[in-house]
Amino acid sequence: MLLPPRRHTVPIPFQDIRLRPATIHDVPTILRCIRGLAEYERLTHECEATEALLEASLFGASPAAEVTLAFAGDEPAGFALWFRSYSTFLARPGVYLEDLFVFPEFRGRGLGRKLLGSLARTVIERGYGRLEWAVLDWNTDAIGFYKSLGAQPMSEWTTYRVTGEALRILSDSAT
Repeated sequence: MLLPPRRHTVPIPFQDIRLRPATIHDVPTILRCIRGLAEYERLTHECEATEALLEASLFGASPAAEVTLAFAGDEPAGFALWFRSYSTFLARPGVYLEDLFVFPEFRGRGLGRKLLGSLARTVIERGYGRLEWAVLDWNTDAIGFYKSLGAQPMSEWTTYRVTGEALRILSDSAT
């Protein structure tokens, strides 16, 4: 069950915003962020994430992604979930930002910019070639925010996805 967001009556100063890599002990917070994101994107019906699945996929023997958590004071305020990608043309890895989410009560305080800045720093420090992500067409607030950072839409590319029954059928065609 999604817990209601915690409300603050006193604004959190910018200097009280901090970021850190998530640990296995943060799985409940990560799940709360994921559920908040699913609600915001109107996709709760697709959200299958559980604490057990997150523990296995993020902190198991072969972690599939990394998570950076944002805090305003001591309150969890948002997250970035990302993984290493690869560019054949650059012949270098990159970072693909799967999800960025800031709880509504913490928006407008620079958390999204700090999270993306942290990922950009990771890309540079690791010698990677780029930082990429996708955004829903209707999310004009996010699109405006990303453009303000200098991000360019890749309008000549269309994302495709195969899941569920179509994935099974495609898999069967390989035999």
